[in-house]
Amino acid sequence: MARAFYRPYDGGDPLAAPVDLSEALDAIGEDVMAGYSPERAMQEFLRRGGQGQEGLDDLARRIAEKRQELTSRHHLDGTLQEVRELLEKAVLEERKQLARDVEMDDSDRAFREMRLESLPLSPAAAVSELSSYDWQSGEAREAFDQIKDLLGRELLDQRFAGMKQALENATDEDRAEIQQMLSDLNDLLEKRAMGEDTQEDFEEFMSRHGQHFPENPSTLDELLDAMASRAAAAQRMLNSMSEEQRRELMELSAQAFGSPALTEQLARMDANLQMLRPGEDWGGSERMDGEEGLGLGDGTGVLQDLADLDQLAEQLAQSYSGARLDDLDLDTLTRQLGEDAGVLARRLQELERELQRTGYLDRTSDGRLRLSPKAMRQLGRALLRDVANRMSGRQGQRDTRNAGAAGEASGATRAWEFGDTEPWDVTRTVTNAVLREASAEQRSPGSAVRLQIDDVEVRETEARTQAAVALLVDTSFSMAMDGRWVPMKRTALALHTLIRQRFRGDHLELVTFGRAARRTTIEELTALDAQWDKGTNLHHGLLLANRHFRKHPNAQPVLLIVTDGEPTSHLERNGEVYFEYPPHPLTIAHAVRELDTAGRLGAQTTFFRLGDDPGLARFIESMARRVDGRVVAPELDDLGAAVVGSYLGSRGPAGGAGHYGDLFGGRGFWVS
Repeated sequence: MARAFYRPYDGGDPLAAPVDLSEALDAIGEDVMAGYSPERAMQEFLRRGGQGQEGLDDLARRIAEKRQELTSRHHLDGTLQEVRELLEKAVLEERKQLARDVEMDDSDRAFREMRLESLPLSPAAAVSELSSYDWQSGEAREAFDQIKDLLGRELLDQRFAGMKQALENATDEDRAEIQQMLSDLNDLLEKRAMGEDTQEDFEEFMSRHGQHFPENPSTLDELLDAMASRAAAAQRMLNSMSEEQRRELMELSAQAFGSPALTEQLARMDANLQMLRPGEDWGGSERMDGEEGLGLGDGTGVLQDLADLDQLAEQLAQSYSGARLDDLDLDTLTRQLGEDAGVLARRLQELERELQRTGYLDRTSDGRLRLSPKAMRQLGRALLRDVANRMSGRQGQRDTRNAGAAGEASGATRAWEFGDTEPWDVTRTVTNAVLREASAEQRSPGSAVRLQIDDVEVRETEARTQAAVALLVDTSFSMAMDGRWVPMKRTALALHTLIRQRFRGDHLELVTFGRAARRTTIEELTALDAQWDKGTNLHHGLLLANRHFRKHPNAQPVLLIVTDGEPTSHLERNGEVYFEYPPHPLTIAHAVRELDTAGRLGAQTTFFRLGDDPGLARFIESMARRVDGRVVAPELDDLGAAVVGSYLGSRGPAGGAGHYGDLFGGRGFWVS
């Protein structure tokens, strides 16, 4: 028979919404375009969280608050305070008994009263002084014996959690068994230090003393880890006390269980643990000056909690090399902050894993993360939808799914989506249904083929005319300084996505021009960090654009230039870059000559002027007039809509034109 095993469900709310990868991808993409690496962008999103979703910073804040609450609420001399109270009780009860005992010899009474009166102020010295005192009061003797029992239980509770309660009302046999356990444990630890221990030794030890180890370790290493962690916390607690408190405890510990044997075994154990686990924090300390006293065992537990919180804070900071959210100790986090914190952290871990599992982030050969082509496509589609909304002036307009404007078949097909009006590709649709049913073994010979909506494919269409598009984007330092860097990247990615999805026959060239110009890919441009070199080399950018136009002589040239400054550098015949500000007349002349060349090649030119500088406005207007071009001065938020609208307008109204109202300067225009 099959056997089933059950455990408590720990996956959070089973009805919670799935992880929103689109929101994460949008946020990561924005940060990457702002100059962050993909690793940092993902970490920043995980730190901030999403809409209605807390992030790592919220968990770190809760950890800091709990840490502050622990250190400000407690102080560490709870055991000393309890010893003082028991000592005062014993002395008071003894004095009462001496006063009541009328049969006692007066000289004996006077001697005893003098001895009680002259006790040292130090609790440790007083306990040592009274260790040989012949108590007359039963209540006083019981209170004094409680001090020795308390010290023994507290010292053990420091190293073995829960021992204080377990040994309450313990017998002499129980104490002897503890002494034997400590002796056997030290023997085992010393065998490990010499490399002579075996698994059989450990199992024999656990069979005799396993009831004292609720962690139920399966190996000696597991036992060492648990014990060293608590012993190190006990040492940090001792380090956190004042010199006087430490001295008092050390002197009092000799009275534990009425002999120094316990402290000798514990000191031996601590030395063994420090030797075997030197990586633990044995030298740290904490400042704790609250009002609630802690005993040795409880104080050690608090110090362990503080160590856990510090470790969690380090894990949440993700500041070490190779950090991943899977490093986060969910059990410790849940124990310290509650179940809701564990659920939140598990959800963030799932988000990090899903971003990589679904292919939105991949790793380069050198191990660094990057936005995958799939992520670039999704990010581009999101930007293109935003551009379409801005151009249409209303939300919710359905995307046009034509691959081109003329509506003629391209020979390619794609899966049908709601709202599509393109004709079905019957052959592909029926083939999909047959293959689906055959793979599922659902179709018997001679039976009819049953179509499902997922089987349907439609024919894509494309425009017959082609365009050679050169998008020149200014990457001079002023673009970054004035906050135009990210809008420029968003514009390039939106245009790239439009051409790759709707006008696949068009040829797009991306050119960046700062001090010099260079051809670039959309992936390189998206990841490009802000450039701080001075120089605006429009001449070099136009050279590369004209080279692109000549490579595609049968395509309509479309020249789109995004800039916020006049040319201040040009490329000389020897390939060197010449820079001068204010612009040298020769630099202007070189840029004008290449622009005239673009005009002769038939390029439809649009300048997108960013900024309100009057000199720049006059220069760009004069340049546009030379080639019968256009000038658009959009707001930064509308730059993408302006560039995409100009590109669509340059293709002419040949196939299915649509009118977009004036967003830029009072004129409406038609785009196909």
